[in-house]
Amino acid sequence: MPGRPPRNAPSDGLVAEVSASLPLFEDLPGDTIRHLSEAGFGRGFLTASLRARLRKAGFRDLGHLAESSPDAIAGVRKFGPVRVERVRAFIVDEIARCLPGGRALHTPEATGARRLSRLQAVPVGRLPLDAAAVAALGLEGGTCADMAGRSRRELLGTGVVTSGEVDRVVATLARFLEAGRPFTPPTADGVEAPPDAAAVAAHRAALLAERDREWEDAAPPRDRRCRGKPHAT
Repeated sequence: MPGRPPRNAPSDGLVAEVSASLPLFEDLPGDTIRHLSEAGFGRGFLTASLRARLRKAGFRDLGHLAESSPDAIAGVRKFGPVRVERVRAFIVDEIARCLPGGRALHTPEATGARRLSRLQAVPVGRLPLDAAAVAALGLEGGTCADMAGRSRRELLGTGVVTSGEVDRVVATLARFLEAGRPFTPPTADGVEAPPDAAAVAAHRAALLAERDREWEDAAPPRDRRCRGKPHAT
């Protein structure tokens, strides 16, 4: 029924496609982002060569990864959907260390549900589809959340829309969500950076160098499991 508030983000809905081009995590407090940034790429996480690939691609640390899209991370050589999910899971563990309830708040399902909720405020008529197509899909008078909850297969199965039209709908939904995202106000010089940024950067570089040396003798899978369990929320 159009206009009905969404409870969960369907894993095969368009919202999942949309989320691939949006940040892994949203609505993280500034202190949490700083914690992730100061952690570098995390101790005992990924091989030295994979960390080097991330840095070469322009990713600085876990904070930067948290605010990057799955598509952007998957575009790094040797990364793909499986490693992106490993990155997500590791960052969730780090978030849970400093943010009470952070693990439950920042699952993909919870993030998708919040995005669907935001789309409830956008009429479906703003999508790049004509009124006849909207009516044929049973969405007349509905919202963008109603469309985002439908799967690509379901939409194409109606014969009402083409794959190209669905692509345009996905891109438009992403723009709506990106436009509605909260942002950290820039500093006076326009640079979004905390105070003493140079000192933070130097400290981070030292941490990264230390962790690179430690990595060669580390066992990442075992270390990651041991680190995550005590901090479940």
